[in-house]
Amino acid sequence: MSDAPTISTTPGLHEDGSPERLAIDTIRTLSMDAVQAANSGHPGTPMALAPVGHTLWTKFLRYDPATPDWPNRDRFVLSVGHASMLLYSLIHLAGIEEIDKDGKKSGKPALSLDDLKGFRQLSSKTPGHPEYRHTTGVETTTGPLGAGVSNAVGMAIAERWLAARYNKPGFTLFDHDVYALAGDGCMMEGVSSEAASLAGHLKLSNLCWIYDSNHISIEGDTALAFDEDVGKRFEAYGWNVIHVNDANDTAALSAAFDTFRATTDKPTFIVVHSIIGWGSPRAGSEKAHGEPLGEENIRLTKQAYGWPEDAKFLVPDGVAEHFKKAMTDRGVPLREAWQANFAKYHDAHPELAAELDDLFASKLPKGWEAALPTFDADPKGLASRDSGGKVLNALAKEIPWLVGGAADLSPSTKTDIKGMASFEADNYAGSNFHFGVREHGMGGVVNGMALSYLRAYGSTFFVFTDYMRAPIRLSAIMELGVVWVFTHDSIGVGEDGPTHQPIEHLAMLRATPGLDTIRPGDANEVSVAWKAALESGNNPTALVLSRQALPTLDRSKYASAEGLMKGGYVIADSEGDPELILIATGSELSLAIAAHDKLVEQGVASRVVSLPSWHRYEMQDAAYKESVLPKGVRARLAIEQGGEIGWDRYVGLDGATITMSTFGASAPLAKLQDKYGFTVDNVVKVSRELLGKDA
Repeated sequence: MSDAPTISTTPGLHEDGSPERLAIDTIRTLSMDAVQAANSGHPGTPMALAPVGHTLWTKFLRYDPATPDWPNRDRFVLSVGHASMLLYSLIHLAGIEEIDKDGKKSGKPALSLDDLKGFRQLSSKTPGHPEYRHTTGVETTTGPLGAGVSNAVGMAIAERWLAARYNKPGFTLFDHDVYALAGDGCMMEGVSSEAASLAGHLKLSNLCWIYDSNHISIEGDTALAFDEDVGKRFEAYGWNVIHVNDANDTAALSAAFDTFRATTDKPTFIVVHSIIGWGSPRAGSEKAHGEPLGEENIRLTKQAYGWPEDAKFLVPDGVAEHFKKAMTDRGVPLREAWQANFAKYHDAHPELAAELDDLFASKLPKGWEAALPTFDADPKGLASRDSGGKVLNALAKEIPWLVGGAADLSPSTKTDIKGMASFEADNYAGSNFHFGVREHGMGGVVNGMALSYLRAYGSTFFVFTDYMRAPIRLSAIMELGVVWVFTHDSIGVGEDGPTHQPIEHLAMLRATPGLDTIRPGDANEVSVAWKAALESGNNPTALVLSRQALPTLDRSKYASAEGLMKGGYVIADSEGDPELILIATGSELSLAIAAHDKLVEQGVASRVVSLPSWHRYEMQDAAYKESVLPKGVRARLAIEQGGEIGWDRYVGLDGATITMSTFGASAPLAKLQDKYGFTVDNVVKVSRELLGKDA
């Protein structure tokens, strides 16, 4: 790594006055000033990487600031999200125009200078870490390190899939690139390795990661815990690895990006060696990483840059104009040519163009619901993973961009699309994705696919949500319409033992704001659950499905499964007002109904409520909730092969639960069910005790 070069100390702006130099130092000083004003943040990385951001955006990024939602734009992902002032400064200088929540131009800049001055303040457009849907120009929410680079892999995958399906001779609609800027922390996180391994396997030559190798983390030099040769690791993954020895060498950076653009058989990994806090008294120190530089250090740094020492949030005349012109001179003609080409595409390929119109508008094809299957009553029934697979396959024929796969488990999760090819390096048109045993990486990649128009899904065993908590949560924060398919949802996984038996996982997912967790009780509820998931374009859905067969309920006797759309509904009732309410989800629904039938025979006015989605139920009005769970009925029993936490909301102080409240040792399924009371006789017994009938 080279030492920081000497910079002119001439008072006022530096003498060379070159637009490039002025813009780079503008990014640096804006970042310093914003962090100092907030008295919180990370100034050092934006200062070091300002030349990288400037070079990429002004010379390579194919992007029209006036049309930031242009489908074929290049994507820029700031995976090192704490360096958010770098991205905010770039958005400001580029003059990106704001897109409002309705997808229309607001007539305002995405980020004004006042927005930069409000950095890290409550409700500002410039939060500490960039947030998708909150600030125009931010392509994904990057908080947890490694999330951004894994999203970038998904974006690159989506571009390849879209190009394979929609590009036709004379019509290149998709050929954009994806750039992700990462740091040492991203490289330490395991998710980046999972995603990079998959990207190398898929030969995603439209993907470029830029690694800021500054050897500094919060605790100090990264040598404290991290001394591997990251470049060699990526060579082993099958990436093209390029080293830029000085982050200030814009010519070398340009040459690296040129090499990336010319590479057609593998992704590119550019290792940029930088000095954190470049030009400041804290350069090269962890003190430049996660705290303000301090007023005196900022004064000295500006002096070293040849910058007015007392000026705050200074954007010299002509800097923003030059920066924006560099982008628009390249981006506007490309965008205009694309739009003209797309207009002709409508005439040449009307059916595919109609698909794209729906895709860009986040719509589903007209009449897709007609493909939803219904299932005849059957005492033996189907595992909900099996009925889920049948529903998925029916829908995939109607919704071509409903694509996804599993973390090496599609034969078990039943998420393979029959008759469709696999997405591989030699066939980017495939619809079945093989993520490998990489649950965390799969989650990040699926989110990235959803960020690029696809209705993507990912699947694994329910217990392995432990490995992918972060991307599930981020999908909810970003309001992405992804579908998470989790099977083997209870002790019904059989004899695999406690390591494969999810207990607390339902409570964890239900506690995630914005995530619709649905545990359907039979095949018809599964069909409606898929309908609910796909209609929810602005929130993710977790479908929690069984390994064991569930009876398909006779809907001529019991209420329609359409009740699932409201989260909970009365599925079975007795005459008159109920004196007891049984509440169940998933595999326990048929158990509750069997107990209900027995209780009714005994003269108990019993009601069964199917409550597969707490998220949806809580969105209903008070009148509907009262019709399902009347406040006057205090004898309530919830039955679920999961943890007890949360059920008090629905059973109240006088109710009870039959749940997995105590962890059990490995045992055959029948013994576990008996141990925890998941039998008709025990449900009846506890119900009668609640009513005081067997006291």
